Amino acid sequence: EVQLVESGGGLVQPGGSLRLSCAASGFTFDDYGMSWVRQAPAKGLEWVSAINWNGGMTYYAESMKGRFTISRDNAKNTLYLQMNSLKSEDTAVYYCAKRGLSSLDYWGQGTQVTVSS
Repeated sequence: EVQLVESGGGLVQPGGSLRLSCAASGFTFDDYGMSWVRQAPAKGLEWVSAINWNGGMTYYAESMKGRFTISRDNAKNTLYLQMNSLKSEDTAVYYCAKRGLSSLDYWGQGTQVTVSS
């Protein structure tokens, strides 16, 4: 059974940093690309970032470039998202998701990030 479990969310002040983690199990982690997606209150899903199977290629939404860094540790079956210079508009539930053949086919339960003073 595929499982994705996010952690690391919380309350942080504007300008602060957080590191999210996503522990993966139930599939061969280093065979698949992974993504982070977020959902702000009363808004739709927003793609944040993606990484290929070995971490050699990374992709970011325009508003996250230079502030967020996606990475992975295949030995630990874990995906990360380092978030710096956080803004109030980054407040959202953050999900990690596994890339399937043509879509994100498995999602975690999400972790709440709240940016507020």
